This record gives sequence, C-alpha cells and structure tokens, in this order.
Amino acid sequence: MSKSRTAPDFWLMASILGLLAIGIVMVYSAGSVLAFHDYGDSFYFVKRQLLFAVLGLVAMFLMMNFDYRLLRKYAKVGLLICFALLVIVLIPGIGVVRGGARSWLGISSFGIQPSEFMKLGMILFLSYFLSQEDYKITNFAKGLLPPLGVIGLAFGLIMLQPDLGTGTVMLGASLLIVFTAGARILHLAGLAGLGALGFVGLILAAPYRLKRITAFLDPWSDPLGAGYQIIQSLYAIGPGGLAGLGLGMSRQKYSYVPEPQTDFIFSILAEELGFIGGLLVLLLFLILVWRGMRVAMTIDDTFGSLLAVGIVGMVAVQVVINIGVVIGLMPVTGITLPLISYGGSSLTLMLTALGILLNLSRYAR
Repeated sequence: MSKSRTAPDFWLMASILGLLAIGIVMVYSAGSVLAFHDYGDSFYFVKRQLLFAVLGLVAMFLMMNFDYRLLRKYAKVGLLICFALLVIVLIPGIGVVRGGARSWLGISSFGIQPSEFMKLGMILFLSYFLSQEDYKITNFAKGLLPPLGVIGLAFGLIMLQPDLGTGTVMLGASLLIVFTAGARILHLAGLAGLGALGFVGLILAAPYRLKRITAFLDPWSDPLGAGYQIIQSLYAIGPGGLAGLGLGMSRQKYSYVPEPQTDFIFSILAEELGFIGGLLVLLLFLILVWRGMRVAMTIDDTFGSLLAVGIVGMVAVQVVINIGVVIGLMPVTGITLPLISYGGSSLTLMLTALGILLNLSRYAR
C-alpha cells in the first residue's frame, strides 16, 4: 500500500456534511412543538443535537487524520469493552429503561447506548479478524463459525434489552463483512434459513412484535394501537406532494406522529419539503454509499477494505430499514435515520465511523 495520503474523498465529505446540516434543521423543525410542550423550550432538541454534532465532528476529524492501520491494535480490546457495556446495561438499577428497552447508561436525560458502540466495535473486530493472512473463512467449522459465534453473542445480548432494530443493523453489517471476506454462499444460505426461523421465533416470543407485523400488513386493523404510527406517518407524507407544505409547516408534528424528531423524522421531512426534499436526502445517502464502496474496492489493504464495507453496510442497512418503516414497506422498528434523526449516541458514533471511512478514502487509489 502506498504510504502517502491524499485529501479525503470530496463527494463523501460533502454528502456527510450535507446530511448533517439537513438533519439539524429538521430536528428543530420536527421537534420544536414537542420540545416546547415538554420542556418549555422550542430549541431544546436542536441545542442538544448541535452539541453532539460538534462532538461528532471533532471525533470525525480525529479519526480522519491518522494511520487507520493502528486500529488493528485496539480491535480486540474495543470489542471486549463493548461486550462489558452490553452486560452492565442489563443490570437493574444501572441500565436505564427507555421506550420499553433497558438499553441506556447515563444520568437523567444524558446517556449512551452500548448497542451503538457495539455496531462499530463489531465492524472493527471482524475487519481485523477476517483480514489475517492465514485465516480460512471457507472452512465452515474453523473459519465461518468463530466469527458467527461472536456476532451471535452480541446479537443475543442486544436482544435481552430488547432492541431488535439495533441488533438487526449490527447483524446486517457484520454479515456483509463476512460475505465480502469470502465466505461460501452455500454456507451463508443455510445459515440464513436458520436465521429466518430464529427471527420468526423472536417475533412470536414477544406479543408487541407480532402486533407490529399484523399492523404492517393491515394498519387499519388497529388504528389507535399498533397501526397508529404507520397511519400517521403516511398522513404526513401524502399531503407533502411535490414541493411540500413548507419548512416548519408540518401538521403531523403536533402530537400526531409520536417522537417526530427521531424514528419518523423522514415523514415530517417529506411533509414539509415534499418529494423533492425526500429525493435530495436519498440522493445524498446514495452518494455516501457509492463513494464508500468505491473506497472499499480501490484500497489495497484487506483490513481497510472490509472496514469500509462494514461502515457503508451499517449506514445502508439503517437507511433502508428506517425509510422502509416510514413509508409502510416494513414493520415498525426503533431505528433512527443516520445523521438526520435526533440522538446523541447514534449521531456521535456515526460521525466517528464516517471519520474512519474518510480516513480510508485518503489511502484509496
């Protein structure tokens, strides 16, 4: 690999900053009514989002400006720390319950989600582990099962919270790394079948998940219960039309769409900025994925290539699920829209991960 570094990929950087700017504007617009009602301050959410955006940008800048190969040394330790946090958060009295899940560590309204750290920690570890020269991932027992065991353990701990959405994102990004590393399709297909059965079991084991599935198939079967979020989201998107009602003019943010600044922020964006605004956001995400995959394909280092694939996969899986839920193509899950939705842990960790991707772009051909 060339030892010289170039400037970070311009289009990748521009898409990240563009999405972040749109996100800050939309967090204020979507959350101002709820913020004033609950906290007496219309700027409550956006001020906190700006704080975490600054912290995230600092972390992104730091991650962008060093030799990324040094991350190999911290892959194992980082994963162990993430596992420790996932165990600690499950302890009653320490882990904080929000939205029905014991997934937070912190004091009062400030907190972190260990599962968010695990997404990046797992990507870093798998990229290191599977890039070793003598590793034979084509061997099912000695090559494929060890990383899958680590992934399964992390997924299991996340499901104990429970947090199916974050667990699914981590699982999707991890399996993309495993596939890219050279795992046999036949092995993965067989495991995918078992995984599908496992997901069915997880859905049947929790009544609220089953209600989300039935609400996805027919929201009007329970319009004031499990189908409420999907119906209100579609009520927001529909009137947006081509150009939207105008920035700040959403009707659904007036306590119709629950928590409009987080999981369903895209529906408010579509209502206010219309098809044009929604398409702009999707185009920026497509540019991010395109340039990120270009980095993965043109960097000479296997570790760097797998790391880029994992980070891009994490973003892509999260975007597909979030927007799929908002427009009624997927059952409701608690997943934020990267760089757009309100959230301290998710925003800071996402910018940190994208800082690593920008670092990798400096070494790509």
